[in-house]
Amino acid sequence: MSVIGFIGSVFSPWYRWSGRKKPQNHVCINVATYGPGGRFTMTDRGTSALRQTASRLEVGPSMMRWEDGQLIIDIDEVSSPPLINRIRGQIRVIPSAITDVQLSLDAAGSHVWRPFSPVADIEVEIDRPGWQWTGHGYFDANFGTRALEQDFTYWTWGRYPTPDGATCFYDAERMDGTTLAAGFAFDAYGRARKVDLPPKTRMKRSLWAVARETRADDGYQPHQVKNMLDAPFYSRSAVRTKLDGVETVGVHEALDLRRFRSPLLKPMLAVRVPRRRGWTFPDRP
Repeated sequence: MSVIGFIGSVFSPWYRWSGRKKPQNHVCINVATYGPGGRFTMTDRGTSALRQTASRLEVGPSMMRWEDGQLIIDIDEVSSPPLINRIRGQIRVIPSAITDVQLSLDAAGSHVWRPFSPVADIEVEIDRPGWQWTGHGYFDANFGTRALEQDFTYWTWGRYPTPDGATCFYDAERMDGTTLAAGFAFDAYGRARKVDLPPKTRMKRSLWAVARETRADDGYQPHQVKNMLDAPFYSRSAVRTKLDGVETVGVHEALDLRRFRSPLLKPMLAVRVPRRRGWTFPDRP
């Protein structure tokens, strides 16, 4: 599963149509679960649904908070069509360590990636049969002061478990014709080092024909082992690759900003991303 908290909901058509002037008026806690019975929730909410402190992010009925060294996520969301259901529960992300790595994705520093905890444990308790489990987790963040499609045409990201921790790759093509190619290996103590980048290798396109590529040892053909999320401009999947002679399965993302830039796409997204302007917290008058 994946959970993303947005202030300024990057992929919301409502935020784009508003001119992106007030990010606090377009907030969301996006929840996606994968496998049998998987659901997708992404409700764009207004300013009244946002409350923040240094250790807490509340968006309507859902909340993320730091407590005793853990990231605790309480969710109470309704999935979008065609499978409309309420999803309630709690997720705990328990980092092995917090890193100090921060990567600017462009020369101006308008887009920043912050991998807080590349290695973590996760505990999931969702109120559906079989949706209670523990496993391997990850926590990062992206920050930006400009729209992604203003500065990028395409990017891929991958995070792959290794015997010592995890390796992450970030590759991007910028609007000005320059490129980003970065790789970091993290151990369980949060220590990071840059890695020599293995070759980029093309993979089979997604169901929506989004181009995909990732890093792999020379001569190895990476491939999808599980489809997770598929959109006309975006693909998230579990991918098997080989790094330093060891096969590993990690999460891979590909984002086509040329497609996302199309105004024809926004009405389609509005079906999957409903807008709810009003909200009153129970403890408010």
